[in-house]
Amino acid sequence: MSEAHVPYTTNNAGVPVESDSDSLTAGPVGPILLHDHYLIEKMAQFNRERVPERVVHAKGGGAYGVFQVTQDVSRYTRADLFQPGKRTEMLARFSTVAGELGTPDSWRDPRGFALKFYTEQGNYDLVGNNTPVFFVRDPIKFQDFIRSQKRRPDTHLRDHDMQWDFWTLSPESAHMVTWLMGDRGIPRSWRHMNGYGSHTYQWVNAAGERFWVKYHFKTDQGIEFLTQAEADRLAGEDPDAHLRDLYDAIVAGDHPSWTLYVQVMPFDDAWDYRFNPFDLTKVWPHGDHPLIEVGRMTLNRNPDNYHVHIEQAAFEPSNLVPGIGVSPDKMLLGRIFSYPDTHRYRIGPNYAQLPPNRAHVPVHSYAKDGPMRFDAARAEVPYAPNSYGGPAARPELWGAPLGWDVAGRMVREAYPLHREDDDWGQAGTMVRQVLDDAARERLVSNISGHLLKGVSAPVLARAVRYWRNVDQALGDRIAAEVDGGRAADGR
Repeated sequence: MSEAHVPYTTNNAGVPVESDSDSLTAGPVGPILLHDHYLIEKMAQFNRERVPERVVHAKGGGAYGVFQVTQDVSRYTRADLFQPGKRTEMLARFSTVAGELGTPDSWRDPRGFALKFYTEQGNYDLVGNNTPVFFVRDPIKFQDFIRSQKRRPDTHLRDHDMQWDFWTLSPESAHMVTWLMGDRGIPRSWRHMNGYGSHTYQWVNAAGERFWVKYHFKTDQGIEFLTQAEADRLAGEDPDAHLRDLYDAIVAGDHPSWTLYVQVMPFDDAWDYRFNPFDLTKVWPHGDHPLIEVGRMTLNRNPDNYHVHIEQAAFEPSNLVPGIGVSPDKMLLGRIFSYPDTHRYRIGPNYAQLPPNRAHVPVHSYAKDGPMRFDAARAEVPYAPNSYGGPAARPELWGAPLGWDVAGRMVREAYPLHREDDDWGQAGTMVRQVLDDAARERLVSNISGHLLKGVSAPVLARAVRYWRNVDQALGDRIAAEVDGGRAADGR
């Protein structure tokens, strides 16, 4: 279809939209502005698409446990849960992303890695994946990405052509798709995969010094994966294999654990770092910022009721505690709104009172009433400020302010490029320097096999170019495999 005949995007009221790709920010690295009504409309509409299961990460399981600090990182953060020797109760939930509640655990898909820490400063939630990167860098494209992985509205079937159409039109996806199509796209179990905070967060210490950080939870059981053939077989034999594995391991006393490491970047180094450190499609090379050990997470207790403790668990990046803040990562800033909004819709406005979400410290909130509220508001008067002894904000509990300087006109622009920024470089480095020959062989097989399942000729041609941009030799091998497969099918 020619460009002149392509309909223009509108909002739900038929008003033309300014951009499909960039949120409205105060300057290219500034915060997203609340009056970007189209972004809010997309998020709010998306969060209400499904009743009642989660829109994403519907299929999953989890367990309770503890986080024990093993090293002193207090010079980087004043957060209570990361102080020397601290032991904090926690809840973890693992999940697939695109499938519904009944889908197999062994599908090729990213895995959610959501953690809730019941700290003495309130609940801290770290909502990540088993990958350090993601498919898009701006939340205005998130809903479109997810829909490309879901079912078609006409046939109600999942469709590889939709997936590759979106990926090949979104080159920033290349790094994540390389992870997804590689060995770690299908972990052998939740116990045998790493977890990552993925986003860049901000830490501040007791002296007010600020740092940028990334979280890495390294599995103590070792990385293990399923081949595509093993995963396909397991999908038919035991679609709940990962759920069963975690439950059985804890019952047997084989408590799985992960060691938490962080990468730390001095606050002022971010602005001229060689990659944009706030771009969710990029990693920080460990040679630049080595891993620093923090502590160990151990899961040791199965929930006694799955629906109460796992299905009703609500994780949200907006649950931050003193010493930890956000960064200019646009995806993180978008999730700050999106997650609590979807919880209010899916499980109700008083979801924070449910057992898995309830803080382990007293709550002094002015929230009141609404459906399913069973705990009366604790304030004697339901408003602030008041002169009757109701709770009052104490900014000194947060210490030095978290944030960064912002100045600029309102724009819809991509991040400013850092000197080594592009959409293909880190994916190509992964293919050439991280994977060995056997892993590259499996990558070619996984990609070509996926492309041969219903991908249309125009999208297929784009996909080959996409992989040649990542790595010429890899793209050539994929093209040869695809051509051979199509010839064998008589196409």
